[in-house]
Amino acid sequence: MVTAGRAYLDHNATTPVRPEVMEAVARALTLPGNPSSVHGEGRAARAAMERAREQVARLVGAKASNVVFSSGGTEANTAVLSPGLMDCDGRRDCVRIPATLLLHSATEHACVREGHRFPAGAVEAIPVNGDGLVDLAWLDERLTRFVAGNPGARALVSIHLANNETGVIQPIAEAAEIVHRRGGLLHSDAVQAAGKIAIDTMALGADVLTLSAHKIGGPKGIGAIVFRTGALELADKPMRGGGQERGWRAGTENLPGIIGFGAAAEIAGKILDEEAARLSGLRDRLEAGLAALSPATAIFAKAAPRLPNTSAFATPGLKAETVLIKLDLAGAALSSGSACSSGKVKRSHVLDAMKIDPAMSAGALRASLGWTTCEADIDLFLAAYEKLVAAQPDRSARAAA
Repeated sequence: MVTAGRAYLDHNATTPVRPEVMEAVARALTLPGNPSSVHGEGRAARAAMERAREQVARLVGAKASNVVFSSGGTEANTAVLSPGLMDCDGRRDCVRIPATLLLHSATEHACVREGHRFPAGAVEAIPVNGDGLVDLAWLDERLTRFVAGNPGARALVSIHLANNETGVIQPIAEAAEIVHRRGGLLHSDAVQAAGKIAIDTMALGADVLTLSAHKIGGPKGIGAIVFRTGALELADKPMRGGGQERGWRAGTENLPGIIGFGAAAEIAGKILDEEAARLSGLRDRLEAGLAALSPATAIFAKAAPRLPNTSAFATPGLKAETVLIKLDLAGAALSSGSACSSGKVKRSHVLDAMKIDPAMSAGALRASLGWTTCEADIDLFLAAYEKLVAAQPDRSARAAA
């Protein structure tokens, strides 16, 4: 649980587990059976797991039979971003066409940019504009050239539904139309978007989505692959052995994690609209407060569609590495971007791709709100940030002297 007297504004890194989820996980730990066993205990475990599968599927408008559980978003992305991902629909006469080109947006999470299973020479980044939105015209032109130069070949495209640093929501439906028109497959990392905006897998058009429980108030270490249809096959499954998860991922399922994921997904779906409105109001209040403290503060991608809970910003003269420490000491927990950098503060590849001035990106911070966030958290943060902004003129004068 979040410590009293502190403002935890790093929900995009991980969201505190909801009490109802803790209770669900605790109950799951009392189930003695293996979901693959045929006796009564095994069937009870299986029934609980399948109920959770339905809960996760419902959150993103998918069929439960098309949900495969994994150890998290990173494993899910690594599994599907493979040349061996093919569309066959179970037909024996299907001509399996492996992907020979991977295109991913320049602002993807590191587990997409570096965790795929394509050779380096077969991977290209899709550029984004100054608001962080993918260049669909570039994508269309590149796929057109690829198909023309490689008759019968297939490309795999990966574009996240929402960015973890800026909250920018990508035009996935439009991208899917372009990709499918050129015979390709589209994957979308929906880890940050799930539970924050409405998702309809069928309407979205992406062939496969990937999710993670700990971004929606569920336990860490559990995620999912969600297919739009049952047509996809994977020739080079990374986890081989038993036939669990329809043969997609071998190994005894993490039953407590799965049940916790299901509980979190059900809660997120029920309060989606109400929570989105509440969080967007808090985010707007935070950004208005930043502007009042320093009109020079930049809100990145403010003109683009964004998640209701995310704000990425920078104030000239403030450096992220020192500001984060001072904010932490004042009781406010923020981030400089992704949490998957071993605790290090480094330049944001997202802001670099958006061509943000390096002097500004050096001070970039991310505030991400969630179910624990309240008005008092915004007040605490703004009070702490005000002291840092107020100290800037004095420091500049001393440096000049």
